Amino acid sequence: MTRVALYLQDAHTIRDGMDFAAYAERRGFDAVWQAESRLVREATVPLAAYAAVTERIKVGSGVSDIWSRNPARLAATFSTLDDLAPGRVTLGLGAWWDPLAAKVGIHRARPLTVMREVVTAVRALLANETVTMHGEWVHLDGVELDYVYQERRPKAVPIYVGATGMKMMELAGEIADGVVLNYLVSPDYNERALEHLAAGVERGGRRLDDLDRPQLVVCSVHDDERAALDAARLMVTQYLGQQPHIMAASGVPSSLLDAVGEVLTWPATHEQVAEAARLVPDEIVRMLTASGTPDQARARVGDYMDHGCTCPILYPLGDVRAMIDAFAGWERLPGGQN
Repeated sequence: MTRVALYLQDAHTIRDGMDFAAYAERRGFDAVWQAESRLVREATVPLAAYAAVTERIKVGSGVSDIWSRNPARLAATFSTLDDLAPGRVTLGLGAWWDPLAAKVGIHRARPLTVMREVVTAVRALLANETVTMHGEWVHLDGVELDYVYQERRPKAVPIYVGATGMKMMELAGEIADGVVLNYLVSPDYNERALEHLAAGVERGGRRLDDLDRPQLVVCSVHDDERAALDAARLMVTQYLGQQPHIMAASGVPSSLLDAVGEVLTWPATHEQVAEAARLVPDEIVRMLTASGTPDQARARVGDYMDHGCTCPILYPLGDVRAMIDAFAGWERLPGGQN
């Protein structure tokens, strides 16, 4: 069976998310990832809730930022999650984004250096090492996870890097256990990402096949293709305004990016997004998402897998259980057949 995972943000209550996680586990999903990109819902509380109502499915942060938690506290937090769900926890880290980071007083200087330092320190702490590091961002002096009442042991928490830019791709390939590829990009975008990931894994003395490459994929499933496309259009429109450089790299025409940018402010209102959505044609929605009937959605997710994704992390728009059902037991056959 093909590995598939579920992605949850803040569109549902945590208790609904717990039900979705348990349902995804029953339907054979590999993992559930919790978003933490905006100042709405942090990841670790819902991850603990999902882990508490499941037995097998993995849980991961998709992704936690590297700036707002001290790396020692970050390691302690994910060590604690491993206490709850041993061997099922994944720490996903990302470099966050502006203007949000700047608005809360974080100056994202040298994110590649900071990511390397944080990954190095957190991995060593989780491995039950005593860490001294005096870097540009990380400053630890003889620090270890201070187990007193529990067994002192390494915690098997893999570290994944959420990467969008090509320099971060290379770093992820070099130092991470896996890379979380972004959503709302085209499968063709992945080709360039794979080139840079390959360069990174070579520097790290590994092969590309050694690097897990799950990818966020916006997935709008409905028996009516038109309803599925319309459900995804608003989200695509908002992203066209927020991340135009990524959209350009995915092949979105500059004329469309300019037109959408003239309508949207930061942060954009719902009314502005709805107005700009009228400018976004169906082919752009199809290019950036897996939207349509169940067969169409599976085929589009398969396109991402043909372009390097090892496990689609499906971001559901609409009926979550219907989307889970559409991919439950899915077998991606050789040659791209669904």
